[in-house]
Amino acid sequence: MELLWEPFTEFSFMRRALFGGIALACSAGPLGVFLILRRMSLIGDAIAHGILPGTALAFWLFGLSLPALTIGGLIAGLSMAGLSAWISRRTGLREDASLAALYPISLASGVLLLGLGGPKLDLIHLLFGSALAVDTTTLNGMLGTSVLSLLLLVLIYRALALDSLDPLFLRSVSHFGALAHGVFLTLVVLNLVIGFQAIGALMVVGLMILPAAAARFWSRQLPVLLLLAALFGATCVWLGLLLSYYANLPSGPCIVLLAGFLYVTSVVIGPVRGLLRSFPSLTTI
Repeated sequence: MELLWEPFTEFSFMRRALFGGIALACSAGPLGVFLILRRMSLIGDAIAHGILPGTALAFWLFGLSLPALTIGGLIAGLSMAGLSAWISRRTGLREDASLAALYPISLASGVLLLGLGGPKLDLIHLLFGSALAVDTTTLNGMLGTSVLSLLLLVLIYRALALDSLDPLFLRSVSHFGALAHGVFLTLVVLNLVIGFQAIGALMVVGLMILPAAAARFWSRQLPVLLLLAALFGATCVWLGLLLSYYANLPSGPCIVLLAGFLYVTSVVIGPVRGLLRSFPSLTTI
């Protein structure tokens, strides 16, 4: 049992990564549930790639400054989402298609900008995450983002749930659907931006989507789904950091691979439309 806690008791950087990762999981997981309900899972992935040019440009101008990186990534992510919506309205192209066209451009631009920066920044750690990147400032940013996200999510919960499940009804009784959608997208981008240092720019979306997707196989009730997504994400952060420490691997891929294992396990044995439930004869083999 000591192996499960020893790295966190001995090393402060592991404790910071654990606390920050759990805080991020508690806010990103519920957001992932709503992304899935609104059939926007791939949009989250596209935005995660789209934040890279903003963070790269902020690094060029201000160095490793968390506020600058956060603002740069937030502007880039929201600009990409807005540009995609504008192209869709003007041309009739589906929004997911326009996002699919824009995010490789954003990803390539960000990687190129970071590569031109020379040895100032470890590109592998930025793309795939490193527990060493979570300093006190980053930890405070992750905790603050988590608290802010959860508070705003509580405020827009009713409108967001109605807009996800029955948007026509919401439009007939309230005009807050568009506002809730805008706040929701901002929270998604903010969580993706603040988590890229510990989880990695290419990996952070996995912490948002995979626990939420796994939760769908364990309950049909929205409040339970939100709690399960947060719990699954926090557990994957804890075990992923342990795997990263003992195997000397990047923390981001370890966390996301464990979340992927949890998802596959849920697909097979989950009580809500899991494979074993869908094919009862398999349980007798």
